[in-house]
Order: sequence, then structure tokens, then C-alpha cells
Amino acid sequence: MKTLISLCLLVFTISNISAQDELTMDQELARMFELSGTQANYDVAITQMFSMLKTQFAGVDSLMWNDLEAEFHKDAIDELHELIIPVYKKHFTLEDVKALNTFYDSPAGRILISKTPMIMQESMQIGQEWGLKIGQEFAEKMKNEGH
Repeated sequence: MKTLISLCLLVFTISNISAQDELTMDQELARMFELSGTQANYDVAITQMFSMLKTQFAGVDSLMWNDLEAEFHKDAIDELHELIIPVYKKHFTLEDVKALNTFYDSPAGRILISKTPMIMQESMQIGQEWGLKIGQEFAEKMKNEGH
């Protein structure tokens, strides 16, 4: 009987620790989204979407838009977190996420976060130009080959 009670206590303790780890992981991921600027990017995307919707539905009262946008920001972000957190959990351990948060919260991490939008914009332009060049070279080669 003592063995059964001990076994039950052990299972309960392990499941309780696992549940706490899940909560901690979710909290650390939410913190990472905030520190890394990912959360701000989601907010910008939602704001841009609402700007487009406002032009499509110009007759809707601005107070209604404000209420809808505030509600949507909260609900959509929560839903998005529920959808993407399992992806992060599949690829990162709790220790990984804590280390990333330490980096993002450091001076070097904050510099990376502040520079990333400009780097992405410039890189996308370079990538587009490179892709156009490669496409033109390919088209020229195909033309030279009689195609």
C-alpha cells in the first residue's frame, strides 16, 4: 500500500512539475516575442490590415473601428500565440528560450532588434535586384540555346 501511495505521489509531483514547466515555457516565449520585437511586428501587421479594411468599409463609424481594432488586437494576438507557441516548443528548449531572452535583453540584442527592420528592408531590395539579374541571365541563356 505504501508503494502505491508513493507511486501516486511521484506521478502527481512529476505532472505538477511538467505543468509548471509548460507555463514557464509559455511565459518565456511570450517574453521573447516582446523582447525580440516580434510582438510589435504582429501589432503593425494588424494595424495595416485595419487600415486596408477601413478603406473598404469607409461607412463604418470611427468609434466602432477603434473598438473593433482594440478587441481584435488582443484576441488575434492571443490566438496567434496559441498557434505558434507549439512550433517554438518543437524547436527550442526552455533553456534555449531563456538564453535568447538574455541576449535580446542585452545591449547587443537591443541593437540587433533596432537595426533588423532596416537590414531586412535593404536586404529585400538587394534580393529583388539579384533575383531580377539571375532571371535575366537565365532568360538570355535560354534564348542563346534556342528556347
